Amino acid sequence: MRRACIDIGSNTTRLLVADCDDEGLVEVHQERSFTHVRRGLTADEEIGAGKIAEVAAVVAAQLETARALGATEVRGVATAAVRQAANRDALLAAVRTACGLEISVLSAEEEARLAFRGAAQTLAFVPAGPLGVVDVGGGSCELVVGTAPDQVTWFASFELGSGQLVDDCLPSDPPSADELARARARVSEVLDGVQPPPAARVVAVGGSATSLRRIAGPLLDAGVFARVLALLSAEPAAVLAGHFGLDADRVRLLPAGLLILEVAAQRFGAPLEVGRGGLREGLLLDVPDG
Repeated sequence: MRRACIDIGSNTTRLLVADCDDEGLVEVHQERSFTHVRRGLTADEEIGAGKIAEVAAVVAAQLETARALGATEVRGVATAAVRQAANRDALLAAVRTACGLEISVLSAEEEARLAFRGAAQTLAFVPAGPLGVVDVGGGSCELVVGTAPDQVTWFASFELGSGQLVDDCLPSDPPSADELARARARVSEVLDGVQPPPAARVVAVGGSATSLRRIAGPLLDAGVFARVLALLSAEPAAVLAGHFGLDADRVRLLPAGLLILEVAAQRFGAPLEVGRGGLREGLLLDVPDG
């Protein structure tokens, strides 16, 4: 069956269309728009009217694309930034009015479970033991441990993501050494004392991890983190984006995403393998029995 999902994240709004069956899924189409919902939050933790209208228009366009591609089922979800917004119902209503799609706001636990399932069911290997997953988003990060394909035994969620860390600690492009030190200290403080259960393999998912694969390859260890962070702090985002075929908006977020992934790897005591799927894949595969 051809299914689609639209994910309103803190940095991006993304569409994934895939053919799904009991064995897994095959991607047909994906696209994203940097809608930066988290940056649209006011001091009162409300999403501004202009941002609501922008997101509703993006979702409506993505829904039209999904239907044009033959998706018979389309699910819509929203994560950290919308979850935290005091007026999230206004965004959900605007999307409903614009295109009729009902958006479910995921809890941190649901986000962790779906990220784990999407990562586990798209692996190129069968884990020999517990699987760890690190999902870094724009407004939160989740650390998960479980048994493939879909049994979560432990998770922790933190209200810290790449978008928030850039805005709070990394205002310069490229970021300065002092800014990077402050950002690393912030991440270490947020994840202080976190001790995940042992995992045989640990997989990283999310936009930062996927983009880092293009720069550094599929394995993120201490040496790679140091080398890529030096690269990201040497030239402006627009220049690096041209070198690696990435969006400048994504490259601007990468130092923050990298720092979160680095500290998460330290907490797991293992390198991170860049996964092939995450939240959206998990959502498409998460079909109730019967």
